[in-house]
Amino acid sequence: MNNALEKIDSTPEAWESRQLGADESTVRRASPESEAALDAALGLQAISIRLPKQLIDVYKLIAAHHGVGYQPLMRDILQRFAPQGLKEVMAHQADKAAEAEERLQQPESVRKAA
Repeated sequence: MNNALEKIDSTPEAWESRQLGADESTVRRASPESEAALDAALGLQAISIRLPKQLIDVYKLIAAHHGVGYQPLMRDILQRFAPQGLKEVMAHQADKAAEAEERLQQPESVRKAA
């Protein structure tokens, strides 16, 4: 296919099938300003983390199987874990608050003995 002669309509299907966006001659790195604007719009923040090389290799293998990059895969896995982890933290804090409330409801003589 000669991209210079043939125009392909921009549709989601054309992008997904890689008729559009896969030609290396049309690729260029975004400017630092564009990258910063994208990160800000998506609420993303770059971090540095050290992980065992073997773990990264496993992520790369899994990511390749799913046709994605390993870093977006890691981000997805962390996003899936965070809500459950937050629920555990909140439940623990609620239990502590309930225990403190219970102690306050006890007579002072019982509280001093504890």
